[in-house]
Amino acid sequence: MAIQQTIDIVNRFYSAIDHLTNDGALHGTATFTKRYGIDRRNFVLQRRQPERMQFQAGWLTILVDDFGVSPDWLLTGNGDFYRKIGKLPANINKASSQG
Repeated sequence: MAIQQTIDIVNRFYSAIDHLTNDGALHGTATFTKRYGIDRRNFVLQRRQPERMQFQAGWLTILVDDFGVSPDWLLTGNGDFYRKIGKLPANINKASSQG
């Protein structure tokens, strides 16, 4: 069960990257990996094979702290994508926080 939960979290992380790209907060994977010093090859392989268990938990923190993604949503899939508390980062389209 714990392994499947981890895979689900990894999959939500990559869904969040797509969501942020669609919202205009990111230009894509290359931008994200370069900005945060993440090995792009590992990042892409992890997305293709979430069961690899090479995912870095700190990547979740980036989404929460820098992009306003809800930690509840990232960990459980419950609730809204964006946090309700505090300000959204300036580069997020506020209309997109409705869903």
